[in-house]
Amino acid sequence: MTQGPSGDPWHAFGYIVSGVALYGLLGWLADRWLGTQFLVAVGILLGAGLGIYLTFARFNRAQPHEHDT
Repeated sequence: MTQGPSGDPWHAFGYIVSGVALYGLLGWLADRWLGTQFLVAVGILLGAGLGIYLTFARFNRAQPHEHDT
């Protein structure tokens, strides 16, 4: 019997939101420092991508099986 990924969906939400917030902020700071206007968008996209990657890496990991004896 196959079982779907298990875990708290709030963790997945937290990974994605924190990735967007952190890398968006870093992109905004880099924009202010370098005088550009595109790095905030790059940071948001990069943060979303990394958040999704971390979500898949965390929740698709093989769960230890309980052996019936």
